[in-house]
Amino acid sequence: YKVVLDAGHGGSDPGATGVGGLRETDVNLDITRKVRQALLDRGYEVVMTRNTDTFLSLAQRVEFANEQQADLFVSIHANAHSSTKANGTMVLYYDSAYPQEDYPASSAMTQLTPYSKDLAQRVQDGLLAQSGTKDLGLTPSAVYVARMGTIPSILVETAFLTNNGDAALLASDGMRSKMAIGIANGISAYEPPLFTDTLVHWSRPAVLRIKNKGIIEGVGNNYEPDRALTRAEFLTLMDRVFNFDKLPSVCTSNASVTSNVYGCAAGTATKSYADLPATHWANAVFTKAGKLNLLQGYADGTIRPNRAITRGEVAYLFNQLLQMTSPSKPS
Repeated sequence: YKVVLDAGHGGSDPGATGVGGLRETDVNLDITRKVRQALLDRGYEVVMTRNTDTFLSLAQRVEFANEQQADLFVSIHANAHSSTKANGTMVLYYDSAYPQEDYPASSAMTQLTPYSKDLAQRVQDGLLAQSGTKDLGLTPSAVYVARMGTIPSILVETAFLTNNGDAALLASDGMRSKMAIGIANGISAYEPPLFTDTLVHWSRPAVLRIKNKGIIEGVGNNYEPDRALTRAEFLTLMDRVFNFDKLPSVCTSNASVTSNVYGCAAGTATKSYADLPATHWANAVFTKAGKLNLLQGYADGTIRPNRAITRGEVAYLFNQLLQMTSPSKPS
């Protein structure tokens, strides 16, 4: 899974200043870096909105997260209160059951409540187990970074900078490391829903059905539903549906070639293409298709596996495959 980590505040916005001059921006960045390393050690892909003491607006943080095609977003903060007695740990998430008229959420986040809440609870449990701080529970909140994104999102308030006990914990490198491990443990305990980028997409039911049939796969944990299929991807889908290994060829040595890419060619020798090395992930399926005379190449010796396939090429391939699998040839 891919995780976006957001160290709260930074640069011209240092956040709260606590006991002994402890700055929130510094605490947030240090803990976030430690969480990043803990997740990298476990095999996660991790990106940070900031890795230095620089300023980013809330909108820039959400925009960055949206661009990453990640599976979840975790913003890390330290808390502050006018009362020095306030202490403990909480996690904020957007809950569609508690909408705030002045702070509307993105259309995606209104439907992501159960996923964000699950993530929030697991991170809260993991953090408390490591820090031993007071449990302030989950907080349905309209904070910008938790309500304006497109993936499950939470904001973690590790402890209070303005409380003597909590501030002492936040000032300790050892405790920051423990807190980071706790947050990482919570993230590890959370399993994002399949194909995060289809959660609010109209095609999701169909995508999940054909995924369960083993016909499609994703790109990481994304499906990229609005991207055009490449030639290689479509040919792979056809192989999974029609099983090229079991098909007889409908081509004959004198069949006419009707496409410069797809069509019957004289002979069945397997060709090689300049842009289809043996290391290409779809090399095997192109070899199968070549033996069935489903395709040729271009005059320049390429097959262009990564180029988007056209509607005409889709129709032609489907027609060829349907003829191969039809119990009787059409007249």
